[in-house]
Amino acid sequence: MFLRGLAVMGMVFFTAQAAYAAANAGDAKAGRELVLKSCTSCHAVTDTSQASDGAPPLSYIARDNRERPAWIHGWLMDPHPPMPEIMLTRQQISDVLAYLNSLPVQQVSHDAR
Repeated sequence: MFLRGLAVMGMVFFTAQAAYAAANAGDAKAGRELVLKSCTSCHAVTDTSQASDGAPPLSYIARDNRERPAWIHGWLMDPHPPMPEIMLTRQQISDVLAYLNSLPVQQVSHDAR
């Protein structure tokens, strides 16, 4: 009886965690809309387009997001200069991160001789 109750509690725990993760999953389409509305005045959409102030292109940020997702998440939670102070909800941050994950990654050439 004890083991059965423990098994039920374990199933409830894992089901609740899966539901929480699904509820907080980012929406890449919503993230794209937010980025295009709020970020592209400084960040180039691709590595071939020009940004207005030298901010890294989104393709570079996408690469960093894959390599260091906690850092990008933290930056969006508490941006500091030169990026303007923006107030994003947790869902908006998840959406932006989902959009960044959908972008092609700009590879940096290490062949500088």
